[in-house]
Amino acid sequence: MQKTTIVCILILATAGLGHKTLAQDQPNNQQPAKAQEAAPPEHFYHLDFVVEDLNAEGKVVNSRSYSTSISTRARGDYVSIRSGSKIPIATGSYSAGGDGKGTSPMMNTQFQYEDVGANFDVSNAHEVSSQLAFSVTATLSSVAAAVDPNLKEPVIRENKWQASVLIPIGKQIVVFSSDSVDSKGSTRVLVTATAIQ
Repeated sequence: MQKTTIVCILILATAGLGHKTLAQDQPNNQQPAKAQEAAPPEHFYHLDFVVEDLNAEGKVVNSRSYSTSISTRARGDYVSIRSGSKIPIATGSYSAGGDGKGTSPMMNTQFQYEDVGANFDVSNAHEVSSQLAFSVTATLSSVAAAVDPNLKEPVIRENKWQASVLIPIGKQIVVFSSDSVDSKGSTRVLVTATAIQ
């Protein structure tokens, strides 16, 4: 009886160990969930753009301001500023209205309208330490002073810049500048990013 009891105990112990070993050898189909990286908090910034025209001595002779707000949301916010006028440019003329019985036809002028002013496009704003990074496109256009008195049509002057910039928060900084084509002056674009609380 003692032998039978010992044999039963050994069989039960072996069976228990075998089951445990078999369970350890089976692949674990349930992997621990990967810790998802927490998205950075969304912050909002007020952007102030200032366009300055400078004379040959570097003195500001004209200044214009444009403002907008942007957020640092994960997929990137996109904002644009459009400010300007439509300038009519004569493209041709035609006569109409004559009846052939002495009534003179009227001359009509055809016009095409050209946009002039300031356009800003800002996207992909995100924080880098204590600075703000974003992509910006600036297009500035204006009617240039007439150089040739015989030229009837306006001359449109345009500056266009596109870049990714990194600016300190709360400090005005020049992001674009260029010399004027028709004078010894220059044009520059300054921007200030202020955190919105």
